[in-house]
Amino acid sequence: MNKKTVLFLSLFSLLFSACCTTKTKEVSATIGKSDFYDYAWELEYLSGARIAFEGLYPEKKPHIMFKDLSNEFNGNTSCNVYSGKYTKKENSIQFGNAIKTMIYCEGGGEEAFLKMLGKVNKFAIDSEGKLLLLIDDIPMMRFKKMAKPQQ
Repeated sequence: MNKKTVLFLSLFSLLFSACCTTKTKEVSATIGKSDFYDYAWELEYLSGARIAFEGLYPEKKPHIMFKDLSNEFNGNTSCNVYSGKYTKKENSIQFGNAIKTMIYCEGGGEEAFLKMLGKVNKFAIDSEGKLLLLIDDIPMMRFKKMAKPQQ
């Protein structure tokens, strides 16, 4: 290949990759605590699974909720109810081991969800108001807001 072709392909790939990035903003005082805590968050994307998302969760998608004062999280894996403790500082987050009910679940959706939850170390809210759970700066899980939880 000549130098012009290599230069053109390099420039094209750089521009293409720049267009595919997700814009995020850290959860901070400008977003407000209620945006993070007052909602149940439904999973709509999970990275790393070898099975298509709809195949992992054909009937019900996992969700998660966060409690502010007690640093507890809970939700549904699409099959079992789970809960645990988390620690959060600025935009970093660590999930402790989750305890869950023991209903038999087919497929690998529950295992994939809980395994990834244990690996993430950061979070952000994107420009569409979706919660991203990240490993370093790479989005691994994306959640959309559900209705406010019932008290």
